[in-house]
Amino acid sequence: MKLILSFLLVCFSFSGVAQSSIEKDYDKKEVYIPMRDGIKLFTSIYIPKDISKANKYPFLMQRTCYSVAPYGEKNYRKSLGPNKFLAQDKYIFVYQDVRGRYMSEGTFTNMTPQVDHKTKNDVDESTDTFDTIDWLIKNIANNNGKVGQYGTSYPGFYSAVGTLANHPALVASSPQAPISDFFFDDFHHNGAFLMGYFKTFPVFGVQKTKAENKAWYEDKMIKPISKDGSIFYNEMGTLKEGVDKYYSDNFFMQEIINHPNYDDFWKKRNLLPHLKNIKHAVMTVGGWFDAEDLAGPLNIYKTIEKNNPKAKNTIVMGPFSHGGWSRENGKHFHNDIYFGDSIATFYQKNIEQKFFNYYLKENKKEAVALPEAYMFDTGKKQWNEFANWPPKNASKLVFYLSENGKLLNTKPENMGASEYFSDPNKPVPSSINYTELNGFTPRNYMSEDQRFATSRPDVITFSTDYLTEDITLGGEITVNLNISTTATDADFVVKLIDVYPADEPQNNDKPNVLYANYHQMVRSEIMPARFRNSFEKPESLTPNQPTPIKFRLQDVLHTFKEGHKIQIQVQSTWYPLMAINPQKFLDNPYLAKKEDYTKAFVKVHNDSQIEVDIIK
Repeated sequence: MKLILSFLLVCFSFSGVAQSSIEKDYDKKEVYIPMRDGIKLFTSIYIPKDISKANKYPFLMQRTCYSVAPYGEKNYRKSLGPNKFLAQDKYIFVYQDVRGRYMSEGTFTNMTPQVDHKTKNDVDESTDTFDTIDWLIKNIANNNGKVGQYGTSYPGFYSAVGTLANHPALVASSPQAPISDFFFDDFHHNGAFLMGYFKTFPVFGVQKTKAENKAWYEDKMIKPISKDGSIFYNEMGTLKEGVDKYYSDNFFMQEIINHPNYDDFWKKRNLLPHLKNIKHAVMTVGGWFDAEDLAGPLNIYKTIEKNNPKAKNTIVMGPFSHGGWSRENGKHFHNDIYFGDSIATFYQKNIEQKFFNYYLKENKKEAVALPEAYMFDTGKKQWNEFANWPPKNASKLVFYLSENGKLLNTKPENMGASEYFSDPNKPVPSSINYTELNGFTPRNYMSEDQRFATSRPDVITFSTDYLTEDITLGGEITVNLNISTTATDADFVVKLIDVYPADEPQNNDKPNVLYANYHQMVRSEIMPARFRNSFEKPESLTPNQPTPIKFRLQDVLHTFKEGHKIQIQVQSTWYPLMAINPQKFLDNPYLAKKEDYTKAFVKVHNDSQIEVDIIK
């Protein structure tokens, strides 16, 4: 449990200003702020000691389900704000436990449904944000009348939904790694359940019965049985058996198991349709290797851009894992891949600090001098600036999955297919980093070496020749598969891979990693065939009938360099990252039994294609 709490604190804080400095410069105040329905939310407020009528400060607020600890007005946080540079600039820093969490009153709901047409009795996260801001402006003396909000991961969702508060004092929001829709991000990908999150459910699915200043769900946490985390998943049995053993009384897991399709339960928790009438500045932040929330920031940015054309809307995507921009590691690696030095510091000083200081401390109405899109090219390993995202000057390029293992730009003249054998009892591993499978959530697989999968009979591989010039993929990726299978259901996993040259030099910081012929995963996604026509109404496959499967990989900015290869891998299992598809169509695949597991031959026909955006 200490490991998990440490993880959460790392994700939603940073190491910077010393505790003695915070006590020296700030007074701490703890209050219960009343909401319009009478529920009171516990709030910690850190107020600069030098605040006065002549020296006013703005608010910088984070609302969280992960605790505002430490509790007690004499107990101070070890850090304030999203980064140390903003802490040094001084703000009135506000931390709030959301409804039903830790010291706040009320009942906790995952991804609280947003209410568009509110009566005086309707509440949601945006009304709680409004009521909190209103109380702060009216009750904390000598504030400058401006509020900014931020948060990473679940707090990123609270920041994103908080953009809808429409309080006149709210002038800047930065949702970071925000969740937008639980059926397509975080706990699901295209409706497929992320088994790799199985151990997180006590955090989100156990209601507290009283005010709590520490984790009340600790006795529900699953303890590691070995340093090899794969043992747990290989021995737990089916998803249903795992749920029955560990989570029969976990309300969130039961909600997931009982809602396998995109029904009203999930639609109500989709934030995207509500992102309208946003008039203040928004900077959405994400990481290209964020295994938890990659879809969220991209979709939130694009939706705000579409629905609010006059909004001051910015997106930042760096070479980070989940929340990695909030902590500086010097030499920046994701898993084995080095991206440069002090990248988090660059983001914090040149982007985040600039954004908040401009809108909260400077009296200017025009947009901050930041590009519309500040995006990191994970192949060239450099920041790029764009006026639009996806870039309007991008052109389309189509790769065909040829039956001879070639990835070609020309449409095949004759119909053919590549075939593999898929057995749910012997799934393709999602990672061979076995120690990481004990973690809270998976992280490193997003750029992991995929050589372990190339020789498996249940994975098919398509590669270009060695490139004679650089090719930059910048924007969206669309997968158009034409498949047939002997079974009635299947998942399809597509992985975009950068194959390094045979003479790629070693990195002295990673002496045990072989970079020659390294197969770096760049992007990946899964699509259940049952949802090919509708996420609301799943359909079975007709055995041996060619069937189109279309879906999107998440966006990318990656230059495949001269001398490298572009590779695509296709498979139907991806465990333990994703729950096993029994490959037999069931009304609820989460209730599959071992006897439902069906072996199948799967064909990918050679008119299948991957459409990418190319930047010249």
